[in-house]
This record gives sequence, structure tokens and C-alpha cells, in this order.
Amino acid sequence: MGNRYFQLAREAVERAEQMATSGHPDTQNQINVALNNLSAAFHQSTSAEKEQLTSYQEVIQELSHEASNKPF
Repeated sequence: MGNRYFQLAREAVERAEQMATSGHPDTQNQINVALNNLSAAFHQSTSAEKEQLTSYQEVIQELSHEASNKPF
């Protein structure tokens, strides 16, 4: 069985990417969920998982930046 926190973080990042791509109005909420999941996962992860989580965090930071620059 894998690290459940890692799985939750990965799934949350994937959902955030999908929502951002489709222009979903709740994208920022999903970005926040992903950030929380990433934080929880980081403390329970192996070195290899931490590298992947860092990559996911970069994706979320980019999505967050894009979401904050969209006109209302």
C-alpha cells in the first residue's frame, strides 16, 4: 500500500489542473485543497516522493499565479 497522503496530493493536483484547463469557477478552491494535501503529504513521504511533491507544488504555484491573473 502506498502513501495515502501522497496519493491524495497527486489527485488534488490533477483535479486542479483539469479545472484550470476547463476554466472551472472553483479552481482556486481546488488549488487550496491541493496545497493542503501537498503539505500533509510532504511530512509523511520518502525522499523520492518529496521530489515528486516538489514538482506538484510547482504546478500548483503556476496554476495559482494564472488564476490570480485572470480577469473577473
